Amino acid sequence: MFCNQCEQTNKGVGCTTVGVCGKTADVAALQDLVVHQVKGIAAIAVAGAKVGVVDHDADVYTTQALFTTVTNVDFDAEHLAGVIREGAAVKAALLAKVEAAGGVVDASDPAVAFGPSSDLAELVAQGEAVGLFSDRRRDENVQALQQTAVYGLKGIAAYADHARVLGHENPDVYAFMHELLAALSDTSLDLNDWVALTLKTGEVNLWVMELLDAANTGAYGHPVPTSVPLGHRPNKAIVVSGHDLKDIKELLEQTEGLGIDIYTHGEMLPAHGYPELKKYPHFYGHYGTAWQNQRKEFDAFPGAILMTTNCIQNPRDTYADNIFATGRVAHPNAIHVDNGDFKAVIDRALELPGFTDEFDGGSVMVGFGRNAVLSVAPTVIEAVKSGAIKHFFLVGGCDGAKPGRSYYTDFVEEAPADTIVLTLACGKFRFFDKQLGDIGGIPRLLDVGQCNDAYSAIKIAVALAEAFEVGVNELPLSMILSWYEQKAVAILLTLLHLGITDIRLGPTLPAFITPAVLQVLVDNFDIKPIGATAAEDLATILGAA
Repeated sequence: MFCNQCEQTNKGVGCTTVGVCGKTADVAALQDLVVHQVKGIAAIAVAGAKVGVVDHDADVYTTQALFTTVTNVDFDAEHLAGVIREGAAVKAALLAKVEAAGGVVDASDPAVAFGPSSDLAELVAQGEAVGLFSDRRRDENVQALQQTAVYGLKGIAAYADHARVLGHENPDVYAFMHELLAALSDTSLDLNDWVALTLKTGEVNLWVMELLDAANTGAYGHPVPTSVPLGHRPNKAIVVSGHDLKDIKELLEQTEGLGIDIYTHGEMLPAHGYPELKKYPHFYGHYGTAWQNQRKEFDAFPGAILMTTNCIQNPRDTYADNIFATGRVAHPNAIHVDNGDFKAVIDRALELPGFTDEFDGGSVMVGFGRNAVLSVAPTVIEAVKSGAIKHFFLVGGCDGAKPGRSYYTDFVEEAPADTIVLTLACGKFRFFDKQLGDIGGIPRLLDVGQCNDAYSAIKIAVALAEAFEVGVNELPLSMILSWYEQKAVAILLTLLHLGITDIRLGPTLPAFITPAVLQVLVDNFDIKPIGATAAEDLATILGAA
């Protein structure tokens, strides 16, 4: 086993026996084999494109298969085996179409020729033989860029699948997935080619975030500022964690009038700001923080738990019967629900006691997407011109359990009273309930939304830059980002594609980035690790402003 795709990788190098995330060596090997399978499909798809063959089944399979390999999504070896075997049928059907159209496919390509074993142990051995997808015969810097691009592609796959289930797709995104995966086998591509492909990954992620934004806002309306209770009230309860707004909408519909309150957890918190979701009176509040505290928090939750997008790591037996997962999530200890039918979740919630007391835990504000923020743009602009607002900080990204993330809490708490903090993604749960006050009626802490809502943050920054007639890099804006998994890699690549500079990244730099590649990022984008303390970075940023 070797896995280095997340920030918490062992000793900052790679997990070699068991994942820090909890995945086993068998699961890691099968995930490597999933990538190998989609490499083969990609090679055929690229050949097919040359003769006019496009296969939607192959496009969707590739997206969903890559999604299963994102950190904390699929820990179920049997499910992964099924994904790999399904890929064999998809690949065979695509190959037949391409050859019938006169396309030429290199049958000697190991990924094209690969056929999965029907035995799970042998399938794991096939994954171990394939190993990590990057080409170990190549220069280490090429390998680093291959990994960076593919990890970004995994993030793209997650966002693209969220958009697809709401009816929004872009054929160019699928074409790029195949292009990038097929490029892994192309030894003619040099370092500069891989730099270009890596930045193109960021560009394509921008397309996907725009696609998902249109899907979410088209289905549920643009988020509006909304106060969300952090306490609870006496009633039956279901808590929903993850990202999938479609799942929570269907659950809200199916629980209407049943006497069950729906709570969010982690990245589902921003769902409260969408008009088509917040209209349900039993959509009540937010429970807990983010995934790193799931086990402790869910031990105390008296209702049913629905996981969408992300698994809970190693569920305890004490509450395993209360955990349900949608079809995108696979964990051997979870009860799976498919096709938007949440009857099993609802029945379990009705069996459990739910909350029997009332607790006021305060509240937080959500719903500061681009429409909400830009609706008060004249007020913001005037506050900047008058000096009431001196600086903006985007403090967002992923959360995790490894030490060093208290930096982000410190940063927000120590940011001067004449600064505004925009935040998004689960990294905000380090400080989301801090009361920072306001500047002329503008809250100092603005929750832009989920990680994919980085698109909203970008649109806000671009609109402000246009209003001040400067470039984004000339705004009084600093980005302080935390990363954990592959969606964060995709977003970072998008920022680099847009030419945004002076980004502080932490709590540690990616293990798959070599010193030479890091130097390229420093030289071209002034990207840098977060400092030893938030106070030092604040002093540097504001001193240079």
